Amino acid sequence: MSQYYDMGDQTLWNPSNGASRLFMSQVSVYQAELGLPSGIGPMQADECRIDPLVFKAFVDALLAWHRETSHAVMAALSEGFVATVLVLAERAGIEMKWQPAGFAEVGGLRDVLVPTVPGPSEGAWAAALQQKSRELGRFMAA
Repeated sequence: MSQYYDMGDQTLWNPSNGASRLFMSQVSVYQAELGLPSGIGPMQADECRIDPLVFKAFVDALLAWHRETSHAVMAALSEGFVATVLVLAERAGIEMKWQPAGFAEVGGLRDVLVPTVPGPSEGAWAAALQQKSRELGRFMAA
């Protein structure tokens, strides 16, 4: 069994039920963390509709949040979800904001910081995340 994540008449992803269930749970977590809707609708009859405008705003905020976090555990926990969302955004033709936008858009820092090792440059961070997304995309059937 599988489920469909569709934008318009295009299927962006067709995961197994288990992968879809886990992804949708994470969508809820990050919507709450960012204080923004994701644009990823509810799963109904094995189909989920994605609103492109709302999803773009969510993707941009998620990228800014992920880039700006200096909490090592939060960065590690979020990396797979961010990469998965980037695959969907790329397949949808969404142009992403790779430059940090600051926390003003996503609610600011709210956690005690557990520093990461010195972070990569902006270009290196974006390249590494894009590479992870490309690798992951090979395993995400459309």
